[in-house]
Amino acid sequence: MKGIQEGTTAYKRAAFALFFAGFVVFSILYTVQPLMPSLADAFNVSPSKASVSLSVSTATLAIGLIIAVPLASRFGRKTLMTVSLIATTCLSLMSPLAPTFTWFIVLRGLIGFFLAGVPAMAMAYIAEEFHKDGIGKMMGLYIAGNSIGGMGGRLIAGSVGDFFGWRMAVVVISILAVVVTILFMTMLPAPKRKQTESFSIVRSARNYLATLKQKRLMLLVSLGFLLMGSFVTLFNYIGFYLMEPPFSFSQTIVSFLFISYLAGTFSSVYMGKKADQFGKRRILLLSVIIMGTGAWITALPYAIVQLPALLILTFGFFASHSIASNSVSTVAGTLRAEAASLYLVAYYVGSSVAGTAGGLFYDFYGWLGILIFISVLLVCVFPVVAVARLDPHFRR
Repeated sequence: MKGIQEGTTAYKRAAFALFFAGFVVFSILYTVQPLMPSLADAFNVSPSKASVSLSVSTATLAIGLIIAVPLASRFGRKTLMTVSLIATTCLSLMSPLAPTFTWFIVLRGLIGFFLAGVPAMAMAYIAEEFHKDGIGKMMGLYIAGNSIGGMGGRLIAGSVGDFFGWRMAVVVISILAVVVTILFMTMLPAPKRKQTESFSIVRSARNYLATLKQKRLMLLVSLGFLLMGSFVTLFNYIGFYLMEPPFSFSQTIVSFLFISYLAGTFSSVYMGKKADQFGKRRILLLSVIIMGTGAWITALPYAIVQLPALLILTFGFFASHSIASNSVSTVAGTLRAEAASLYLVAYYVGSSVAGTAGGLFYDFYGWLGILIFISVLLVCVFPVVAVARLDPHFRR
């Protein structure tokens, strides 16, 4: 099978559908990020505890990713993604009704778990259903949907939350997710590679074990932890940092800084093409350097540099994430679904572990502690990429 080719109607419909799927995932998952100061005040909890509202979702999402792969082999990739989006939007609509912080955390945990079906299957769907010449671009479009969803969700939630409270902010995002989910369901082509098999824990465990034994692949998988851990840590606490002197920004102004995600929409596709031209290793490491540079610019005590700094950081993150995830799918071969799942497990574990651990650095050392913490994570990317031989056969 040649796969869905660029320029066809099926390609355009699939591109929009996967873009919408990425939008829902990131808009719902990260809605709470700009609302953390409001959650801390509403439930009388510390900043590090308020960050659990995001960390619990990414932690349960990581667990759900492991289960999603064998379920997809039984029911199909599109079916699993559809059910995942429906369950997630319903739970998101329920979460504003939570009477206590504990109940809110429980609902956020369930949201993360059911959300797992989309990121686990989207990359595998792209790798299996599209023509090989268009996989890189389609992966970039899907990740662009992630960046737009992340930006839109944060921007809308922060602005609405500032005027009408965090509960109304979550309601608005949830209703938007319902509309986008319906569009996804009607536009995504059914997979041509039918993979409806009996549910087998033994077969699934065997496939995961085979994936874990590939050392080079596991090194690439670890990039998800390092990249996402550093990115989420900074954005988890940037609101607390900028709402204090010398900036004293309002929550609305802080939320508008998430417009920086537009840079990710561009970079995931643009730098993906540059990786094809100059090699994945070179462009990935350049993207990490760009990411670190943006992070350290935020240390300057000037309000005017904060948005450019976040634009630079976001440009670097989505470029590096796009290249890393594409590399995992390429190296994995027949174990694409398991490899993509493990990459995303590392990705969201990084969000949970580093995102929460970074709060301790912020509590004790302030913003400088955050910058040092994420810099250590980013420096670790360099030896990992060197040992993993990202594109050993590339010739310019």
